[in-house]
Amino acid sequence: MRVYGIDIVRGSVRSQSKRPSFALCRIDGETIVSETEVSLFRLQRILESEEPDLLAVDSLQEVAADTKELYSFLQALPPKTSLVQVTGGGDHRESLAQVAGRYNLTFNRFDPFAEARTSAQVALLGAGSRVVAFADTCLVTVSRRRSPGKGGWSQNRYTRKIHGSVRTRAREIEMSLVDSGLKYDKKEFLAFGGHSRVLFLIHAPRIRVPIRNYRGSDVQVSVTQPRLERIQFIPQTKKPQYLIVGVDPGTTMAIALLNLDGELVHLSSSRVTSVSEVISEITAHGRPLIVASDKKEMPGTVEKIRRSFNAVPFLPKSDLSLSEKYELAGGIHSTNDHERDAYAAALVAYRNIKNKFASLSKRIPSGVALDEVRARVIRGRSLEQALSDLSPSEVSEVVPVQVETEQYPGSRPGRPREQDEMIRRLRSLVSELYAESQQKDSEITRLRRLLKTERSKKKETIRRDAEVARLLGIINNQKRYLRKEEKRNKGLRRQLDRMKTYADMKFGEDQVPLKVLDSLSRDAIRRFTTEMGAASDDWIYLRKIDGWGKNAIRELADTQIAGVIVPDATVMTPDLLNAFRETGIPLISGTSLGLRLQGSIGFCLRSALEEQYARWQEEQEQYEREKKAASIEDLFRRYRSEREQEVRKSG
Repeated sequence: MRVYGIDIVRGSVRSQSKRPSFALCRIDGETIVSETEVSLFRLQRILESEEPDLLAVDSLQEVAADTKELYSFLQALPPKTSLVQVTGGGDHRESLAQVAGRYNLTFNRFDPFAEARTSAQVALLGAGSRVVAFADTCLVTVSRRRSPGKGGWSQNRYTRKIHGSVRTRAREIEMSLVDSGLKYDKKEFLAFGGHSRVLFLIHAPRIRVPIRNYRGSDVQVSVTQPRLERIQFIPQTKKPQYLIVGVDPGTTMAIALLNLDGELVHLSSSRVTSVSEVISEITAHGRPLIVASDKKEMPGTVEKIRRSFNAVPFLPKSDLSLSEKYELAGGIHSTNDHERDAYAAALVAYRNIKNKFASLSKRIPSGVALDEVRARVIRGRSLEQALSDLSPSEVSEVVPVQVETEQYPGSRPGRPREQDEMIRRLRSLVSELYAESQQKDSEITRLRRLLKTERSKKKETIRRDAEVARLLGIINNQKRYLRKEEKRNKGLRRQLDRMKTYADMKFGEDQVPLKVLDSLSRDAIRRFTTEMGAASDDWIYLRKIDGWGKNAIRELADTQIAGVIVPDATVMTPDLLNAFRETGIPLISGTSLGLRLQGSIGFCLRSALEEQYARWQEEQEQYEREKKAASIEDLFRRYRSEREQEVRKSG
């Protein structure tokens, strides 16, 4: 059997920035093959290629952050690989050290490689529970790898090819299922030229299904398993654990069950309970090794229970006193005196064999089921015999040997009377001190409960204040954002109103709408373009010429406007006029245009503007002709000068 054990070295599956890295230990049979460090992606590739029998972890939270990710991780495992949580599952969980201790294994819990190695070893020995998340059925889906789409002239042939490939692959899968003798249900979805999808519900575990996931050019095959409603933890070994049973008989019968490490497994009591019901309840939790009573002579009911399990009896040297029972059962919560007495009997039996168990742990080699050896030694076998009985060929149960317990007599003859009196006084003092100790313990418990309540209230207040502060911060941020958006919305509404007014003015018979530009600067032009926009038929009224520059005029020319109107002709300096003529933007005086301004928009008389615009065009044409003539004349002068220089050089 191949078993792989893993443990996190660094990172976490919950972290998006620091992905996990695992210590991987490979064990084949009883040989440790290798120990390496791998990433989660590399681990999945190794499992897919090598397909071990078991993958052992000490906690499922190391491989999945939540139930959804755990389902995905289990779905990605090979069919023959089982995930084992060696610390148990469900409500009963143990630490890895406790599990390893049952097999007499020790490890460095600060070394991830040692934990991975120990997880693999105890899983190989049968510890832990297998994690089962899917039902024993499989759903095989054969579908198109790509969509036919709209296509062209060859669309029908292309569609028939894809649907025919799906039908062919489905028939191949059906033949393999028939050859394997598996029962299945099939559902087909007919399409043009074949099938668009075929579903197979196979009534068999995935490990028996000879189909694997496949992706081709036209067809894809997906093998999935239906999820169970809840993830199940199935113990690897069906063998029940050994128990130390304490019984208090009577009208109200109580039982206390301890494991061989002295830990309480079960404690209960009920009225008018038959012996068969008690036996059934004990069997549900394990297999009794020792049955104990708090009396020095075993009652008949307890003896019947012991004989039904062929368990080893334990009797105290004398009847347990009330003070001893209180002392023994002080660490547990019992609902009545009968449960207290049953637990005290079981705990005395465990303390009687505790030192023997500690001695056995030092002599037993590592990797041996400690509880099995303990049980055989308690039943009377020697350590060598117990170890030989654990060989794989051993299939029969060891014959139980009843162990006789030493009985203390009620009194020793010849003991001095003064000594008896001193013992009586000391016992009385012990009872008083015990009662005082119980009272103080009760007061300490009450004060601890009060302190815990106050701490809980304080934590709740701190948590509430922090949450209120966080929510107030969110509210303030939202308010600032709302005010910003309201301001922006108000500006957009004003801009929309201006644009509507400007659009309405365009339909006037003898009116030309104007957009007002505050100054001839680049910032003002950009602000104007953002708020009002600019079109090829827009006329701009320029309020001020101060601080103008050629860069601003070029940027205004890039907006592709119809022309610019200034307040009067006095501001039209030759430099300004030449700059506008160079860019081709009409520059017209507004003296006789009948201007009327309303904020950022205005209008003028259409006839007057057209007359001024016609005059500007004539002047612009004259300017262009003069410019061309000057250019030609300049070119002629340069040519003449160059020829004169050449004549001088040649002469």
